[in-house]
Amino acid sequence: MQEFDFDEIVDRRGTDCLKWDGAGADGVLPMWVADMDFRTAPCVVEALRRRVDHGVFGYEHVPDSYYEAVAGWFGRRHGWRPQREWMIYTSGVVPAVSAVIKAMTAPGDKVLVQTPVYNCFFSSIRNNGCVVEDSKLVYAGGTYTVDFDDFERRAADPRVKVFLLCNPHNPAGRVWTETELRRMGDICMRHGVFVIADEIHCDIVMPGYKYTPFASLSDEFLAHSATCTAPTKTFNIAGTQIANIFAADEGVRSRIDRAININEVCDVSPFGVTALQAAYNEGAEWLDALLAYLHGNYECLVSFFAERLPQIPVTKLEGTYLVWLDCAALGRTAETIVDELLQREKLWLNGGGMYGEHDRAFVRMNIACPRPVLERGMRLFADYVEWALNGRSA
Repeated sequence: MQEFDFDEIVDRRGTDCLKWDGAGADGVLPMWVADMDFRTAPCVVEALRRRVDHGVFGYEHVPDSYYEAVAGWFGRRHGWRPQREWMIYTSGVVPAVSAVIKAMTAPGDKVLVQTPVYNCFFSSIRNNGCVVEDSKLVYAGGTYTVDFDDFERRAADPRVKVFLLCNPHNPAGRVWTETELRRMGDICMRHGVFVIADEIHCDIVMPGYKYTPFASLSDEFLAHSATCTAPTKTFNIAGTQIANIFAADEGVRSRIDRAININEVCDVSPFGVTALQAAYNEGAEWLDALLAYLHGNYECLVSFFAERLPQIPVTKLEGTYLVWLDCAALGRTAETIVDELLQREKLWLNGGGMYGEHDRAFVRMNIACPRPVLERGMRLFADYVEWALNGRSA
């Protein structure tokens, strides 16, 4: 079995990296945006190196082998094999979500979401002239659940045309169970609500949990949904700009294809096509090692917080590498906490308000980094909490 060094510190500054160069040169530790600080799988690096060595980077023809790589990965990894004719490639999952919203709604329609949720959902909805309909998830016991009564009441609104599902859920950390997905899906089918499943984090699942593709659960769900996926979170290749939409219904797929072209996101990079095939065809061993390392990071964080920061509950992490921290004990808004962390400790996290969480102070921490970096970030966070709890005014 090949060994992979996830403890290696890769200096990303000076590479025009949003995460690190966007933080400036003043020693800020960025643990905010959802990309990892690990090198991607060696098989991806080698495939891209061969492509670069060719030296010509014109418009890309997406080959049959691309579709086979996608179908093969989902079949082997998740027990569900999407058919080639269902697939539409595009430049990213956010453009994919935006295009499907455009295809399946008219301006003024409502799109149902479950907050707290990925912040780009809000812009994708509003940029298409639609209205956010929010069914809040219920936070209790260190995790989130669905308020199904509220969910059905909102889905029954005739203006709600689409439900935007996040599976696994960012930032709540939930990997929805088959039972939960079926219940959400049954409600949507009953009220004629189309489901857009953002499943970009589908491969990042902690031990003991299992990702279930929403569209795999029934023919009805398959026909009345579109699934947006990518290898970009899984293999840390967001910059290659590649994603896929699975839409089994021919009429739905035609509408999405039209929207993709209207939005001008119908062309993809040769590097994305190359990277996806290498990742899906050869990257499973690397991913298995990554998941073990990420779980180790999560256990390290839970242990640290239990010992040094018992006032800050850590939301249970079932999937993604994004930890959701309950900071209500600090008596501050999430935005104040984020600002003070950055100014005092030079630690950059995300505040819960951007995800639609306004009732309680949460911050999000990205733990997809070498363990020494994680440990530094936790120490900085602990120093801030101890300062904040020592009677300083908010």
